Amino acid sequence: MQTPLFTGFPGFIARQIMQELINQKKVNTIYAVVLPSQMKLGKEIVKKSMNVPFDVEIRLIEGDITLPNLGISPNDLEPLYKEINTVWHLAALYDLAVPRVAAWKVNVHGTNMVNNFVQTLPEITRYMYFSTAYVAGTREGILREEELIRPKAFKNYYEETKYEAEVLVEKLKKIIPITIIRPGIVRGHSVTGETIKFDGPYFFINMIDNLRKLPVIPYVGRSQSFINVVPIDFLIKAVVYSCDNEQASGKTLHITDPNPHPVEEVYRQMVLIVTGKLPQGRIPLAVAKTGLQLHFFRKRLGVEKETLDYLTWEAQFDTTFADTLLKDSGIECADFISSLPSMIAFYNLHKKEEQYHIKIN
Repeated sequence: MQTPLFTGFPGFIARQIMQELINQKKVNTIYAVVLPSQMKLGKEIVKKSMNVPFDVEIRLIEGDITLPNLGISPNDLEPLYKEINTVWHLAALYDLAVPRVAAWKVNVHGTNMVNNFVQTLPEITRYMYFSTAYVAGTREGILREEELIRPKAFKNYYEETKYEAEVLVEKLKKIIPITIIRPGIVRGHSVTGETIKFDGPYFFINMIDNLRKLPVIPYVGRSQSFINVVPIDFLIKAVVYSCDNEQASGKTLHITDPNPHPVEEVYRQMVLIVTGKLPQGRIPLAVAKTGLQLHFFRKRLGVEKETLDYLTWEAQFDTTFADTLLKDSGIECADFISSLPSMIAFYNLHKKEEQYHIKIN
């Protein structure tokens, strides 16, 4: 039975993992470190959005991962030392456009503080750390799970700081049972389409929707690359399964799509579903990048300029160990294109609600 401590709540992935642990009856008590500014929202989500049976308790603790002992008060710390046996570290700044100083403080320094805290827990049996498949930066070709190689460059500060954070966690593998999770780009539920924010592939849906009245919607650049997107339901089931599997201890897992589609194929289907017509013609990638340097165009189209860097990035994620681990679990990644209609249906239902959209800087 897990008695887990979460960072990153009330974020979407953290709350989904918590719910899955409850549904699978793997927990009686869940602790979550929550920023004081997020405490009210966290309590509302537990009360209104989560299915918590009477015999399970979610205890929200005020804290801050960038502080020693995660900023937790001494009174709250005492029971944690006695009870916590699993730590799920998900707190991070995920925005591709995040400034370096802010990203370093949360993603690198914050992870160092969590690492230090984990080492004080006498009952720890697993430390689940959420990295990203994009720690590879600008490296291309086949990217393997067991590799952690510093690239010549990173596409943004999110990638750089997640790489540096994973380096810190990797060093602890010799003394703590750790599983490092590297997800692909995470999207909403493969069946319901549910998500809480429109980022990642949703930036392209934003752009297509904002251009839908044009007589022609062009391709952006020319790409032979593949896009690796995973639905939240696949990710959640895979990581919960991995946490209880001894074979995953000390391992790094690419929780990515084993059968990704070409970028242009996905874009074509997005345009067809959103507008009812196929894209025609092309805007040179250099022109698109120049246009998105202007805040007016970024905001008008709902696209972060860093998104374009992934259109021509040619890399494939090796999933040998993750595939072996999940082989007999019944857990499979839904096909991205086949489940696009539900994703876009959810988007259309909520696209006018500001809370779902990322603020474009």
